[in-house]
Amino acid sequence: MNVSIVPLAEPYFESLHRALDVVARERRFLAFLQAPPAELVFAFYRNVLEKGQCQFLAVAEGEVVGWCDILPVLGEARRHVGVLGIGLVAGARHQGVGRRLMEATIAKAWATGMTRIELIVRADNLNAKALYERLGFEMEGIRRKSFLIDGMYHDSYAMALLRDA
Repeated sequence: MNVSIVPLAEPYFESLHRALDVVARERRFLAFLQAPPAELVFAFYRNVLEKGQCQFLAVAEGEVVGWCDILPVLGEARRHVGVLGIGLVAGARHQGVGRRLMEATIAKAWATGMTRIELIVRADNLNAKALYERLGFEMEGIRRKSFLIDGMYHDSYAMALLRDA
């Protein structure tokens, strides 16, 4: 699969919304179990663009097959911190696309002045955890019963990457 990593742009909003919905409906990787309504998601994407925040897309044959964002945490005392979110449709996994997305997004986060990137990953998502560790993220703790899906609780790991001085 020939995949390009590109910054978020309005022409991709519909395709990105579809990809978000596909990954969410897998009920394994995201906090969403389906994508929110398009108008809400598009407003969110426009806000990311207006504020110059960090979001990149993986695009294959004109369709979004993945995304990664690092969004700032609220509060002046934590303005150096971003929270990473990532998703890939099934056909784009295990091909290095996630790594490429994360590398581009992390580079932009560092360029904007962030010095800490946090993420949460379900404990049973071993492939994602391994990718995060390969990129330097370290586990900081376990969040017990932090996801509830179809009546079943799932633990997650809190991980973080600190910018080298």
